[in-house]
Amino acid sequence: MSARPVVAISQRVDRLTARAENRDALDQRLTGWVAALGALAVPVPNTLGDDLPHWLDAMRPTALLLSGGNDIGDSPERDRTETALLRHAELAGLPVLGICRGMQMMAHHAGGALVPLTGHAGTRHALLGDLAASGALPTEVNSFHNWGVAACPRDYAVLATAPDGSIEAMRHRTLRWEGWMWHPEREAPFGDTELARARQLLTGE
Repeated sequence: MSARPVVAISQRVDRLTARAENRDALDQRLTGWVAALGALAVPVPNTLGDDLPHWLDAMRPTALLLSGGNDIGDSPERDRTETALLRHAELAGLPVLGICRGMQMMAHHAGGALVPLTGHAGTRHALLGDLAASGALPTEVNSFHNWGVAACPRDYAVLATAPDGSIEAMRHRTLRWEGWMWHPEREAPFGDTELARARQLLTGE
């Protein structure tokens, strides 16, 4: 039996003040979505700090997925973890997919700015661009964000936009890095278009 690709997934931070607990959390649908790619999902703790390189050596992920949830700046431990993960992915040549906040973090890491958006939380809208028109991306997506990327970061290219012109998908010009502002794991059933594109990006199949 051949080894399955291992996708390291960043986690959101939930602060439960009533219990005085800070919890790493991951939507179970996202690990199910990664399984549908034919890969194994391995959540990354946000408290590893200097031990993160040792964790990466032990887990040996073949790809990185930056998940949604939390605004950048709200959870410094998550921001630090994802920044370190992106640096590792660049040095190791790992493919990266950023979902929603994950795409925002990729833009932030590249020096891009974020801007508040209205009308993008709890709705659906069309996806515009050549890739959507050709069937390489869906023509309609869900939307659960209040922040967007102000302008396409240097070294990235825009793949799709929302009807209001905001960036919905982008790809690095030289690295196998891609960002989507929608949540493919929240579709029931999972969309074949996103699965095929993510499978090729993250596993090369």
